[in-house]
Amino acid sequence: MEIGKKIPIAIERYILDIAIVAILAIIYAPLLIHWYDGWLNKNISIEHEYFSHGLIGLPFAAYIIWTQRQEWRELPDSAHPLGIVFLILGGISYLSGQSELVHLSFPTILAGLCLWLKGIPGFKLQFVPWLLIFLATPTAAPYLIEPLVLPLQTFIAGTAGFILIQFNLDITVIGTNLFVGGRIVEVAPHCAGLKMLFTSLYVSLMLLYWSGALQSKRSTILLLSGAVAISVSANILRNTLLTLFHGTGQDAAFEWLHESWGGDLYSACMLGTLVLLLNVIEGKR
Repeated sequence: MEIGKKIPIAIERYILDIAIVAILAIIYAPLLIHWYDGWLNKNISIEHEYFSHGLIGLPFAAYIIWTQRQEWRELPDSAHPLGIVFLILGGISYLSGQSELVHLSFPTILAGLCLWLKGIPGFKLQFVPWLLIFLATPTAAPYLIEPLVLPLQTFIAGTAGFILIQFNLDITVIGTNLFVGGRIVEVAPHCAGLKMLFTSLYVSLMLLYWSGALQSKRSTILLLSGAVAISVSANILRNTLLTLFHGTGQDAAFEWLHESWGGDLYSACMLGTLVLLLNVIEGKR
């Protein structure tokens, strides 16, 4: 008889969580499918491709939430007034139909749920997975930042030109343009490494959490600083190779590194260096 009594209690305990997850899945599954389809098939805007780190970031966030489910249940129910504010704001954003607001409604609703159900302690518990979701949410931020990266574009073009001159190539650098072999290569805003930089910092955050090093301010600063240095250096080398291939008529190699899977392989190798860097940092703690 005792077992029979416990079953309804267990169902009542989890029914709210199940209902919330089910509602979120119904509402946001089409949006998430749209994001993944765009990231995988590259049929969305260049700006939205900047958030393709969500391919691994969103499942990792879901994993963290799952591993913290017991801690979540043990927190006392405590509704914070900001919770209902975020829920209303998220609902209005979703119903607006404006793509940017619909996208942002997802992390807004999640923040509202955390605050409404468990208050500030609940949001603190889920802050890292929420941050991973927020930083993977496609917005117009890259479009707004791109006009500010002209100095970086010029620096990359100048450095790539300097490197190629050392190999006795006849090259001229004018602003963000490199002229070699009668051809021109432009270090465009989306070629300045912003996507690579965003991805490097995002993956660094994941690594810091996974390894537990996020608790160390020293390790966090060193890895994030190293990620910036590695990203910028890798992008300079990539643009140097692209200029070399294009200027010397190696069009197949240019397309492979620029648009094909060569670029993905290059990025994967660069991200692999972040793992090595973290191991070095942790080894010296």
